[in-house]
Amino acid sequence: MNIPNTDLKRIIIIGAGFSGLDFIKYLNHSKFQIIVIDKNNYHTFQPLLYQVATCGLELESIIHPVRPIITKYKNCFFILAEVSFVDSLNNKIISDAGELYYDFLILANGSRTNFFGKKNIEKFSLPMKFVNEALNLRSYILKNFEKASLLKLNDAEFDKLMTFVVVGGGPTGVELSGSLAELKNYILPKDYSSIDFSKMCIYLLQASSKLLDGMSDYAAKSSLDYLRGMGVKVYLNTCVDDYDGHTVNISSKLDFNQICTYNVIWAAGVTGSIINGMDNCIVKKGRIKVNSYNKVKNYKNIFAIGDIAFMTEDDRYPSGHPMTIQPALQQAKNLSKNFNNMILGKKMIPFKYRDIGSMATISRNKAVCDLPFIKFKGFIAWFIWIIVHLFNIIGFRNKLIIFINWVTQYFSYNKGIRIIFKNKKNS
Repeated sequence: MNIPNTDLKRIIIIGAGFSGLDFIKYLNHSKFQIIVIDKNNYHTFQPLLYQVATCGLELESIIHPVRPIITKYKNCFFILAEVSFVDSLNNKIISDAGELYYDFLILANGSRTNFFGKKNIEKFSLPMKFVNEALNLRSYILKNFEKASLLKLNDAEFDKLMTFVVVGGGPTGVELSGSLAELKNYILPKDYSSIDFSKMCIYLLQASSKLLDGMSDYAAKSSLDYLRGMGVKVYLNTCVDDYDGHTVNISSKLDFNQICTYNVIWAAGVTGSIINGMDNCIVKKGRIKVNSYNKVKNYKNIFAIGDIAFMTEDDRYPSGHPMTIQPALQQAKNLSKNFNNMILGKKMIPFKYRDIGSMATISRNKAVCDLPFIKFKGFIAWFIWIIVHLFNIIGFRNKLIIFINWVTQYFSYNKGIRIIFKNKKNS
């Protein structure tokens, strides 16, 4: 690879997500050579992928090229490649672009959808973890509405096309269900006058006893009330056992155990994206065990941050920190400062997660917010959710486009990105 040799210690960062890019931000760039490797040349703001999938935002507004972000820093380089193996014995990584040695390795390659070993569900359901999946989901949904517009109401195919099952009641599932309900109630009836949208059914199935696990009972109940008020059929303590592309099999105490549909959206959890060579470090949900300094157990020069890191030293989080943005950003900042301390011969600082709050939006003027000192819902929570997300989006252009889209949608109830692209599931 065309990376200059230097006397500086080389840090390779695998992944250009939130944690990988934030690590670079606080590092003393004059003391290290930093190489970021990612299979994509863009950073994705994943919390807003569901709005791409439900016609609310253009894809380009939530992605940003990586090179302009990192090449503004001294001694920083980017390589577009997919890493296939970590050779820890020889301190090198192996990728489809070649091999590269490291002095320190930072695993920041995030997570992927967790299907819990259910092969049929993995084959037939629609995940929404990555950019291409969000685009596929949008096209697939709109294509099915096109098909439904050609059918009569008493046709069994019509019911399957008009039934949507969202599996997983975390923030993604809740926000996606609310967005689908908005499409049903305000947007799609204008496009498809031949369809009776009162026949459209949206199910949200959650395996646990409440929505938004990890948030307060107040937030869980409020989001449940919001969704049911919008016409979403929410069922708790309901597990999805199988899906064959036509029928969802569920286990619960309900008076039914099947739902016939062509639309199953899987938002039931994630697992770490493990690279070969690190398999012996996996401890739970595909995550890699690290100590309080984010150093991978049994390795002296390999670290992990973000979703992939499993830290149990914090008594408040015996099952690891939440796989969300804030732990990723805080771990990246702390590890970066520790690298600076290490060069100066100073003592490293153990990571301590500071919970600054959680939030989820359901629909226009409907959101929930848990802060350390107060919990609230409604318009104020929704407005804060908007401000926080606009603040965290990378790039002024993206901030501006998203803001204009949201303002337009607020006053017109019009999600204008209703475009169908051909893909494997809807061609």
